[in-house]
Amino acid sequence: MTDAYDYSDRIGRVEPSATLAISNLAAEKAAEGADIVDLSVGEPDFDTPENVVEAGKAALDAGHTGYTSSNGVPELREAIAAKLRSDGIDASADEVVVTPGGKQALYETFQTLIDDGDEVVLLDPAWVSYEAMVKLAGGELSRVDLAPHGFQLEPALDDLAEAVSDDTELLVVNSPSNPTGAVFSEAALEAVRDLAVEHDLAVISDEIYERIVYDADHVSLASLDGMADRTVTVNGFSKAYSMTGWRLGYLHATEEFVGQAGKLHSHSVSCATNFVQRAGVEALENTDESVEEMRRAFADRRDLLVDLFDEHGVDVDVGDGAFYMMIPVDEDDADWCERAIEQASVACVPGSAFNAPGFARISYAASEERLREAVDRLVANDLL
Repeated sequence: MTDAYDYSDRIGRVEPSATLAISNLAAEKAAEGADIVDLSVGEPDFDTPENVVEAGKAALDAGHTGYTSSNGVPELREAIAAKLRSDGIDASADEVVVTPGGKQALYETFQTLIDDGDEVVLLDPAWVSYEAMVKLAGGELSRVDLAPHGFQLEPALDDLAEAVSDDTELLVVNSPSNPTGAVFSEAALEAVRDLAVEHDLAVISDEIYERIVYDADHVSLASLDGMADRTVTVNGFSKAYSMTGWRLGYLHATEEFVGQAGKLHSHSVSCATNFVQRAGVEALENTDESVEEMRRAFADRRDLLVDLFDEHGVDVDVGDGAFYMMIPVDEDDADWCERAIEQASVACVPGSAFNAPGFARISYAASEERLREAVDRLVANDLL
């Protein structure tokens, strides 16, 4: 059956999310009775901390079910600003927009900054939705490949300098990185600062995984001299606080940027959910112990996977953050991932989805038992 809709050129520029497509396929097979080890999903396998859940319930009981001010309730914006100040960013509540998820904060940022034909630089491998959001805004992409440099930015700074010019409108930095887990060094970020100042461009600093770091220190780009008025810091509650389904995120930038982005925010989502915002305050202020417990578990799983792959002669570049690992697979990584789920019942995401052909992304947001099972199945089916 055909329809009579005349679809926009804008929507034709993008494909569905590859990560969600694999996750949906894994869920379908599981519903049919298959025992799928799902290493495709970017979601912590921990429950939301109980005190955060209770704060959400209390907010519901207190009647916090109506609209809030568009940019967020004052208590949460103040708590976010305090958190940012602890990261070295000179932040005030008036410079914060609370959004339904970090993805919405990114979308609003691209829409606020990018016109048709504007150049946006991505660091590959890059999270799948950056490209889609740039295309939806009408932007043009320039890309810097970090794969030959172990997914690190510092060895690729010459490549970045070649990619960035006075025509560049925006650079996207994601540290810790999805899909690689790489944490960019302070020296690398200082080089980003120098290029941004030299070419007078803006930078998105996506810091959604900043609480999940292991053998490195996270540096917020906006805390560096010269970056406060040209950085949009995006973060959220999904990863660090295991609040994916709560849909809560935020952006921080100058008051002028907030005023401009706020126009899109008010005409689209109106505001983030009221009682969820109240739970967000609790997450920021009283969950350090829960966050640290989860971080330690992820660190142990990462080290376990490194050992397991090493046993089978698979050399991986080990990231210092997030809960992802890129493993080298066949040149046709999409075919490899299809065989992995069909033959071994292990779900992974093709690296080509992140502009990293020849790799597959695995998420170690799964128990150690299931991670061992996944590797055993891949080996048994001659996929490793």
